Amino acid sequence: MKSILRIIPLLSLFLTTIGQASIDRVEPSNWWIGMKEPVFQVLLHGDNISRATPKIVGSQVSLERIVTLESPNYLFLYLKVSESASPGSIEIRLNYEDETPSDVVNFPLRVRDPGASEVKGFDSSDVMYLLMPDRFANGDSSNDSVEGMRETDVDRTDPYGRHGGDLAGVIEHLDYFQQLGITALWLNPVLENDMESSSYHGYAITDFYKVDPRFGTLEDYKKLAKEAQARGLKLVMDMIFNHCGSEHWWMEDLPAANWINYSENYKVTNHRRTTHQDPYASQADKELMTKGWFVPTMPDLNLQQPQLADYMIQNSLWWIETLRLGGIRMDTYPYPDKHAMSAWCKRVMQEYPHFNITGEEWSVNPLILAYWQEGKANADGYEGHLPSLIDFPLQNAIKQAFQEEEDWGSGLIKVYETLGADFNYPAPNNFVTFLSNHDTPRYFMEVGSDENAYRNAFAFLITTRGIPQLLYGDEILMTHYESNGHGDIRKDFPGGWQGDSANVFTEYNLSSRQARNLDYTRKLLNWRKDKPVVHNGKLLHFGPENGCYVYFRTNDEETVMVVLNKNEAYYSLSLDRFAEVLAGYTSGFDLVADETLSLDGSLMLAPHQPAIIELSK
Repeated sequence: MKSILRIIPLLSLFLTTIGQASIDRVEPSNWWIGMKEPVFQVLLHGDNISRATPKIVGSQVSLERIVTLESPNYLFLYLKVSESASPGSIEIRLNYEDETPSDVVNFPLRVRDPGASEVKGFDSSDVMYLLMPDRFANGDSSNDSVEGMRETDVDRTDPYGRHGGDLAGVIEHLDYFQQLGITALWLNPVLENDMESSSYHGYAITDFYKVDPRFGTLEDYKKLAKEAQARGLKLVMDMIFNHCGSEHWWMEDLPAANWINYSENYKVTNHRRTTHQDPYASQADKELMTKGWFVPTMPDLNLQQPQLADYMIQNSLWWIETLRLGGIRMDTYPYPDKHAMSAWCKRVMQEYPHFNITGEEWSVNPLILAYWQEGKANADGYEGHLPSLIDFPLQNAIKQAFQEEEDWGSGLIKVYETLGADFNYPAPNNFVTFLSNHDTPRYFMEVGSDENAYRNAFAFLITTRGIPQLLYGDEILMTHYESNGHGDIRKDFPGGWQGDSANVFTEYNLSSRQARNLDYTRKLLNWRKDKPVVHNGKLLHFGPENGCYVYFRTNDEETVMVVLNKNEAYYSLSLDRFAEVLAGYTSGFDLVADETLSLDGSLMLAPHQPAIIELSK
């Protein structure tokens, strides 16, 4: 759910030895030997190539199927890799009945990296860091403006303009993430968004196989992936199947009218996501939900069109193989055809059984999220195959917990009861938990710029179940303008540009509050790295009382006690109530206060301060 953008047709970067130079696109640019599904699709685009008779030279692959659609300028070839295939170049020859010379495409067939199918996705042992490349760091000023693109100006004073951050800037600061305690990087999309304006965010893609040159090149993206992995950082790619940008290259020449929903009669989606589960929903509401567009600059992709569905699945596999990704975050998950999304998840997870995909379903109702997760027995028989979701219900509860006064039905009880609804989820520990993301106001501002409220919420985030995600700048309590507009929320990271008045990377000119929270974040995240009890241990919680919420994480080796404390004065917390867990423990080390505590009857809690206590016998 983002903004608005544009593109120009590009000639294929690779390969073609072309008789009449009639083929201008071949997608993907290569494929691999040894995939579990041996059949793959090649899209060819060029003037009137549908009249050609394709032929594969050699025995490496066989031509299983040829699909032509309404436009005469497309061929969809389905090729099958033989079990005995070796790496090399496949010759695809297009022969014509008239005097037109044949077109020849030399298509690379590569060997997979060792262990490619066993790539491990993000999980509850990770902490994910979300950053918007345009707003994080400018490592290469030479690509700030790229000739030929529709939006060329860089203006850091414009909240919705390009600011110049890029992949080089992310690569330059990989050590920062590692030292902070981050283990996975989620980048907002970096594929080409060649739109007229507001293209900084990446959510109106105009080429699904090309890195936006203002962010860098494919080689830069590969370098980022390789160097991140060398530091123990998994790379999570942000993908969008619901829509493309209105300047996508195929919009000037759609393969078929049904490639885009409402292609001749644009309609806006009703955003009624509950129509997927609602037993009373009308067909009209269901159709408008999944087929309607977000905005006129984001054409809605029709994944019921089989060649498009195959194209998008393959695009995901290509990026996973090319970058050895550590996960995918799928934007606007409930908006495309849900059966196509299920098939996509199933195919990806079959190819990479240890991978992970999280989906954006922006609902605060746990029942709605549960519908999509793999393993959920739904009344309508729908099988989701989606491993993970972004936990908006819990984020909403955390927000309320520290905005509201404590009462029997408000404040900390909202977190307690939201976790109590986890019985709806097949795998709640695989949910991505967060305080803020690129679409929401920053949590620190939502709690009235209350540093203590933030400290309590952050302690909860990294010790409760799930996969914690930080938004860039959370570690220094970044703020934004009161408008809460997306461009305002997505401010530049201090120190990412030469001449910035403050620099987080060097800790230059940070306020005392910023420096204090950076230390706090670094301390807690690095502690969490080596705590299986927090990653996968049992969660046992006690209903909030007197401004305190107490819970435990336990496994066979360790027990951690967590206290979230909203009291404005020192408070003596009686320990009698927690005897079922504390029996046998005599002391504990509080990570936050950096002191050893006696467990003899009560704990004295400092005002507004959380406690994370490693228990000892």
